[in-house]
Amino acid sequence: MQLAMVGLGRMGANMVKRLAKNGHECVVFDRSAATVADLAKENGVTGASSMEDLIGKLAKPRAIWLMIPAGVVEQTVEAIAPHLEPGDILIDGGNSYYIDDIARAKMLAEKGIEYVDVGTSGGVWGLERGYCMMIGGSKAIVEHLDPIFKTIAPGPGSIDRTPGRPTGIGTAEDGYLYCGPNGAGHFTKMVHNGIEYGMMAAYAEGLAVLKAANIGKHVAEIDAETTPLRDPEHYQYEFDLPEITEVWRRGSVIASWLLDLTATALIDDPQMSKFGGRVSDSGEGRWTIKAAIDEGVPTPVLTASLYERFSSRGNSLFADKLLSAMRFQFGGHHEVPEKK
Repeated sequence: MQLAMVGLGRMGANMVKRLAKNGHECVVFDRSAATVADLAKENGVTGASSMEDLIGKLAKPRAIWLMIPAGVVEQTVEAIAPHLEPGDILIDGGNSYYIDDIARAKMLAEKGIEYVDVGTSGGVWGLERGYCMMIGGSKAIVEHLDPIFKTIAPGPGSIDRTPGRPTGIGTAEDGYLYCGPNGAGHFTKMVHNGIEYGMMAAYAEGLAVLKAANIGKHVAEIDAETTPLRDPEHYQYEFDLPEITEVWRRGSVIASWLLDLTATALIDDPQMSKFGGRVSDSGEGRWTIKAAIDEGVPTPVLTASLYERFSSRGNSLFADKLLSAMRFQFGGHHEVPEKK
């Protein structure tokens, strides 16, 4: 099957390689001409020099997959849409806001153009492992695109079947799923990423508690502003975090691929010296919490994990200064310099 890919970053290029390796024909475009030229060396991949060139190299009905940041999807759709014809298919595989999908699908439908939203998970490992996909749009169009989704997806692999799950009920076991009408794919991926925030925070916080479990071995200066450690003898442990994450991977109830990656990171850099601790959020966590508020569903863990990301970037600094100022105002409390 023929597919165009716009955006050849960490995921787009690897998706093209996976498709081409399995017999699909890909036409590719990226703002970087060098990236296009490099990928066009692969068998089954044709480069395009512009959006018009890309569209001209596609057989009708065209299928064009956008793998670009959410912030530039709208302008890209506006650039492509005038060149498309009724029956053509536009696919957004990035992390767009599902509400934008609903509006975009309506706008394109007026021109007879089909729109499909695909929440895609797999990151830099997708070429090897495949990509988990959550798909929204017309069911008939999604079925038409099934050869593409089936190739990009991981397949059942070595994962055991869920006990009691009936056979032959869909594609979920292959790693991709039709979730519903436009917006459903990105809504599902949005919540997926909200959960990811919470899981990441849980691992990070728990391991931080283990790392600090030797605090009783350090003699702390006593000052009027800091609560002393009451029982230093209770905190005399020197835990080996790489080994702990390794043993957790082996049969523990908290084992996961995310823990596998954490174990790898700790082997590579046990003190996390390569990182500054500023954690970005690309939008999905915020949108998940907004949906939860609209639905009246409590999400305290996901909300706290999002706020921690804000704090990591220094966004709580002014509030922290105000807290310090208030303590000084009501009690004359002075800040204690950070102990190195």
